[in-house]
Amino acid sequence: MPIFGVLVAAVPFYPTRSFVGIRVKRRQHQHLLESLVHSSAKQQGDFTKTAELATELLCQNLAVSLVSVWIFSADQSSQSLVAQFGAMALQDTHRPHSLKLIPRYLTELKNHRHIDAGNTLIDPRLTELVDSYFIPRQILSSLDVGIRINGHLEGVLCIERAQVTHHWHDSEIHLACQMADQLALTLATKHTYDKEERLSLFRCATEQSRQMSMLINLHTEKVEYVNQAHEDITGIMRDKSIGSNLRDLAFFKQHNELAEQTLAQIFRGEQAKGEVQFNRADGSRYWLKYVVSQFITDRGNHYALVSGEESTDEHNYKAELERLAWRCSLTGLNNRSHFNRVLEKTTKGLLLLVDLVAFKRFNDTYGHENGDSLLIEIGRRLKHFSEINKATEIARVGSDEFAVLLTDDNAVYDLDYFSTRLYQHLAMPILIGREQIEPKPALAVVDIASVANLFAPLTCADIAVQYAKKKKGTAIQVFNSTLLSAFKEDAQIERDLHSAIRGRQFELYYQPLRDLEQRTYIGAEALIRWHHPKKGVLYPGAFIDIAEQSGMINAIGSWVLEAACRQLNIWQHHNADLSMHVNVSARQFFSGNLYEQVWQLLTRYRLKPKTLILEITETELMGDIRHATLLCQELAELGVGLAIDDFGTGYSSMRYLKQFPISKLKIDRSFISDLTISRESQEIVSAIIAMASALNISLTAEGVETAEQEAFLAKSFCHQAQGYLYSPALREPEFAQFLLAAKEPSLVTH
Repeated sequence: MPIFGVLVAAVPFYPTRSFVGIRVKRRQHQHLLESLVHSSAKQQGDFTKTAELATELLCQNLAVSLVSVWIFSADQSSQSLVAQFGAMALQDTHRPHSLKLIPRYLTELKNHRHIDAGNTLIDPRLTELVDSYFIPRQILSSLDVGIRINGHLEGVLCIERAQVTHHWHDSEIHLACQMADQLALTLATKHTYDKEERLSLFRCATEQSRQMSMLINLHTEKVEYVNQAHEDITGIMRDKSIGSNLRDLAFFKQHNELAEQTLAQIFRGEQAKGEVQFNRADGSRYWLKYVVSQFITDRGNHYALVSGEESTDEHNYKAELERLAWRCSLTGLNNRSHFNRVLEKTTKGLLLLVDLVAFKRFNDTYGHENGDSLLIEIGRRLKHFSEINKATEIARVGSDEFAVLLTDDNAVYDLDYFSTRLYQHLAMPILIGREQIEPKPALAVVDIASVANLFAPLTCADIAVQYAKKKKGTAIQVFNSTLLSAFKEDAQIERDLHSAIRGRQFELYYQPLRDLEQRTYIGAEALIRWHHPKKGVLYPGAFIDIAEQSGMINAIGSWVLEAACRQLNIWQHHNADLSMHVNVSARQFFSGNLYEQVWQLLTRYRLKPKTLILEITETELMGDIRHATLLCQELAELGVGLAIDDFGTGYSSMRYLKQFPISKLKIDRSFISDLTISRESQEIVSAIIAMASALNISLTAEGVETAEQEAFLAKSFCHQAQGYLYSPALREPEFAQFLLAAKEPSLVTH
């Protein structure tokens, strides 16, 4: 049979994955070892069945082709198969029966305990087995571990693969050695020696085990035996352990209460087990998994057998997983999940919530790397502040939200002074790269005791921080009864909105748009009104924000868009040359299905091109520039006009205005209201008009209420206007009558 080759690729090393993988493997391997140790075959000293179980467990849980156990004759002249398991177990070819044919292999096994061959065909330690065994069986890697009793080689545990192994993992070698130890222990009890010889063999096997063993005489309470592993793990010399009183053990000195409970369990005949941390004499710490059980000798003496294995690596792995689960990897602070666990148990104190205003825009403008730097610095400042004020907990609870919990019973906080100091500390300029940035924090303060059993403190903080973000100047908001009442009212509005959507309680009103040059009315803006069964007619300001927060804005926005298109179709059917402006919320704009909805409405109602104009505020438009640009271009290709509402209050620039296919800007009413008395407003409006003219974009002024305002706008070549100077928003019949009265082209109502 020809020798077959295998190409071994270089495998990159990833420390974190390796760390996690090794710890997971160790846990799995520990479970396998425990399954063997506690098996009835092992307890009864049945070597053959123990070997069969060992081969099966190893083969099923390691990526190997065959596991076998071989026993050597007493004169070391031959070997015989005891058990095997795996895909190759049915083949006839076996290892050489005579050990005289493999002297080098035997010597290597005696001197080095195990042979870990990544490639059996080229490993010099296995040359005696290549032609007779490995090539016929097509075995390319093997791990052979000697089964020893009292330093004497009694057999071998063989683990084989049909492919080249880059290297046998330490965890696999460790598991194989432990399995071999257990097979040695079982074999020691199997031999037909007298009791003293069996005890001697058992002790020798125990001495070589990596598991700690200790025998305690329960009558004298003296330690009568410890193996070498005990000294290796604890760092305590054997001669100091043997003969000592059990109450002088580290278990009783460092964990007295647990030790007394364990001893009581043993005297009741129960098995005790657990995991505990110890301190060594040199100051180092280690974790130990232990099992303690009582047995009675033939002479009636009661002993406790203590078995243990160091589990420091496994415990550290668990601790690392917990750290990753409860920590923010960027700032090093606790995360929202951990903070909520602590907050659930807190009934008094102060909760502070910090939100960074316009952080998403900062991220988009300066890049995510600088955004991360800003978050890290805010986290550092909060840590410093929390250390000074002895905070109970500090966490990053959102993308740009941080929370601080203060529960010091001895502290008396002046809320105004305390919150102002924190706000000023966070608002100090930060140098990021070469640019100085001024953070814009919004701070909410909640007295936990005042809201206990009413609302979740973090929910109250979320409410307060939204109010804080709307403030001009210092953005600090203490949650109080007024906000609580507003929250309750908003909650009722939210419940009523569900009924409003189902019960068709909405109606569209229409505010005329006037062409300042032609002095004619050329369209209308559709504005929603809610006919509330108890509160009467509600304007959008009373419920739109709540609809946004609750997610119902999409359903409401879809209804508004279709109702407006339906009405525009009726007007066009009666030859009215009008356009329809419809406000679109940010959530609706970025929902992912606006394009499809608009396309269906245009197809269904056959609207004229450029007569449907969608309005979105510049602040919302800048929320996701890449997506907004693509969607605006797609909508423009459908023949839909796009207008930026409340222009001048946001952060858009000439570059973005050129990028978007915008057909109209609507100057915010705040600039129009004091247009005739404020030189600054006049200059701003004139600048906006000049910019729009340069970009060939149409302009509409909102909130026009006086003839003087209209005159200034017309003189400055603003194209259109709307406001109470002309008409408030009207129901459809009144709107039609208004146009007729203004001698506009006839509009036949339906």
